[in-house]
Amino acid sequence: MKKLFLWSRTRSRTKPLLDKVVNIKGERIVIREKRPEDIPDEYAWRIDEELSRLDATRPLNMSYEDFYRYSKEDISFPSAISKRLAVDTDDGRHIGNIMYYDLDRRKGEAELGIMIGEKRYWSQGYGTEIVGVILAYLFKEIRLNRVYLHTLSWNFRAQRCFAKAGFREVKTVRRSGQDFILMESLRESWEARYSQAREVVEE
Repeated sequence: MKKLFLWSRTRSRTKPLLDKVVNIKGERIVIREKRPEDIPDEYAWRIDEELSRLDATRPLNMSYEDFYRYSKEDISFPSAISKRLAVDTDDGRHIGNIMYYDLDRRKGEAELGIMIGEKRYWSQGYGTEIVGVILAYLFKEIRLNRVYLHTLSWNFRAQRCFAKAGFREVKTVRRSGQDFILMESLRESWEARYSQAREVVEE
């Protein structure tokens, strides 16, 4: 999966285009704006070897103090082409993060990244729900035409999750010595799928 924390040394301090306050509720989760209180969880996830391997990176080699300072800056000065969000359970437990980035407004597309850092919530359908909720937001509110992602070729659990949420496999991509599966979801296909599901419910 593409790295969730895509920090930039050239962060713009201008007002971002993505200035909508996000607070989206699903059946069991809430996707919300990041807060400084999230930072201890995020640091623990970033130094975890298993999570780093799934994120196609290495465990973070940074002191907590430096991580906290940089993360607070990240929250205070959001990017104009990306949006980092936190994921809570419906009872308020912070379990992960999701983001969309490399936003191209001309093409109407962006890349998606997700991390469920709390491992006890794995394999319970949370990933599928989180991705489904953010896709609905990106297609209906931001009006994107295409959302894509990269997941490691051996991470079949993630691939099944994304497929259930409406992504399809496009091709294999080689990056930094590793193979990734490029997957995408198109608004036209998503709307057709959503419409069919709604008709079934109404019947």
